[in-house]
Amino acid sequence: MTLLQGTVGKTYQVKEIRLEEAVARRLQMLGLLSGTSIEVLNKKRSGGVIFKVRGIRYAIGKHIAQGILLGGGEA
Repeated sequence: MTLLQGTVGKTYQVKEIRLEEAVARRLQMLGLLSGTSIEVLNKKRSGGVIFKVRGIRYAIGKHIAQGILLGGGEA
């Protein structure tokens, strides 16, 4: 499942990041690493996603959200 398919209000684990190297590296610098917990806060009609990682909120577009693979959803 990708971040774009995640359910609002649920917490997941980042499984893998499948994006261009520069974008993936930037996300890793922001703390988005494999195994990190990520909480989906909101999803926009345009495909954008707002999520929280390590207590910090981020907003990304549809293209990037499709490249972040998730696993291990929690209630």
